[in-house]
Amino acid sequence: MSNSLFQLPDELLFSALSRTFPCRDAQIRALAALLHPTAAPCQNLVIYGTEATGKSAITSALLAKLGSDEVSDDGAGLKYAIVNSIECITSRHLFESAVAKVAAALQWDRPPSKCESLAQLTVELSRMLKYTSRPDGFRFVLVFDGIDRQREAPPTLLPALARLSEIVSCLTSVFIVTSPPANFLRTSFVPHLHFPNYTKPEFVAILSTTPPPPLPNTNAQDTAELWSRFTAAVHDALARAASRTLPSVQDACTALWPRFTAPILAGTHTPREFSKLLVASRIHFQDERLLDPSLITTPSAQPSQPTPTQSLTDLASLLPTTARLLLLSAYLASHNPTRHDLTLFSTHHHGRRRRRGGLSVPGAGRGGHRGQRNKHRKIARKLLGAHAFVLERMMAIFTAVRGEWDSAGYERDGEAGADVADVGMAIATLASLRLLVRVGGQTTGGDPLDRGGKWRVNCGWEVVRGLGRSMGVEVEEWLVE
Repeated sequence: MSNSLFQLPDELLFSALSRTFPCRDAQIRALAALLHPTAAPCQNLVIYGTEATGKSAITSALLAKLGSDEVSDDGAGLKYAIVNSIECITSRHLFESAVAKVAAALQWDRPPSKCESLAQLTVELSRMLKYTSRPDGFRFVLVFDGIDRQREAPPTLLPALARLSEIVSCLTSVFIVTSPPANFLRTSFVPHLHFPNYTKPEFVAILSTTPPPPLPNTNAQDTAELWSRFTAAVHDALARAASRTLPSVQDACTALWPRFTAPILAGTHTPREFSKLLVASRIHFQDERLLDPSLITTPSAQPSQPTPTQSLTDLASLLPTTARLLLLSAYLASHNPTRHDLTLFSTHHHGRRRRRGGLSVPGAGRGGHRGQRNKHRKIARKLLGAHAFVLERMMAIFTAVRGEWDSAGYERDGEAGADVADVGMAIATLASLRLLVRVGGQTTGGDPLDRGGKWRVNCGWEVVRGLGRSMGVEVEEWLVE
């Protein structure tokens, strides 16, 4: 019985490529069937998929295996050339690179001529492939890798390259792209081969093929099991959010492995205590520098990490004294009830301003009817949201407390208070920084310094406390709880 018309390559070729590129067996077999001369060769083939899914590497390795096979009895054989479109500056550079690589693959004895257009490219390929005697089963595969990112490409480039196989019958054009548009080759019946993203089991299976060396006081099996569970944890922590490619996940695993196994080397944990190791190295899984160390530089060695107080001190150094006083006054106006302003800031009856301690109600009574109210605990006002206040009230608080909080500036400017222009500029600065927000119906129009306008402070308790302490003021003493 004669040989079948459809004959796939040797099974040993598939097994070798499957070991080199795990989790891509279906794509390897489909690609071999569409490229091998004795299988089902096609005129054009589109290979697409996202970055780092093995498109170019598998295509190059498969063509190298198919091209190294001996020519069969009926004269069938395969030659190939791969043109990296990203390395080509212009379309003319792409054409001349294609002609030069085809001539090198065929061992063409004549030097290739200049190729400035698609018409000259067709002439040169026809001279080398069509008008030269070849065996009946001969096939040439021309691969354009990354052709969708070709610079200075005319709109007719891809449809014209797809027409080459209609003129040269023994030619197969392969286009490796990322995301092909619908009918971008302007021809029908073009097979498409998809290389999907790796799933979590595939990530773990690929990374488990190259485990690290065994750890001290452990065997290779324990290290391999720990490595497989470790790669799954890295995938859950990084791959879903940012590091979605196989090389980036592999780099993250390589960088995290010494930190993850540090407790094992110290003798505090064993390889089978995976949960404890994961908790001990939890902070390393949240480090963004693992994804791209070139973007985020490692900070220099410091005696201690910067605390929130240090960052707030930097904010305090950026704001002038008047702006800081106005911000503190705005916070008090937003979080203190209006009925307590006279008690807190007035000196008419007491000669000094009373603090929070004078406003608290004792627990056991100045009267039996008030002792029952302390059983109902209230939430501190600093933990509640900021309330709106009238600008005139904030200015009154600012005028009342400025002499005590900034005595030097008060004596310099006189008892009349700060300059009006200074205060207006400070309010404009706080509003532009969104530390003070105007509320109500006049958010977009009207005079921003209207004393009847309503405002609200837009910063939290930690920021205000840091600003107050930078001036030697404990803001908590001025809050009514």
